[in-house]
Amino acid sequence: MPPEEPHRVTIHLDDLLAERGMTLTELADRVGVTFANLSVLKNGRARAIRFSTLTALCDVLDCQPADLLTVHPPENA
Repeated sequence: MPPEEPHRVTIHLDDLLAERGMTLTELADRVGVTFANLSVLKNGRARAIRFSTLTALCDVLDCQPADLLTVHPPENA
């Protein structure tokens, strides 16, 4: 099996939380996701996100997925 490539997605959760004056704990409570899971997402260690979680984050943060996630081009491009 080939080695797993690092993902090229950046999560902007810190910026959105700061803009809204919200803590990760408050967001976790309002979204219904554990603090630990949101911390994994915030720190860029998540390998996947459910559409239901993405939708809930966007609802609570009043944003669009593109405000939350950026996909960077491959380094070889």
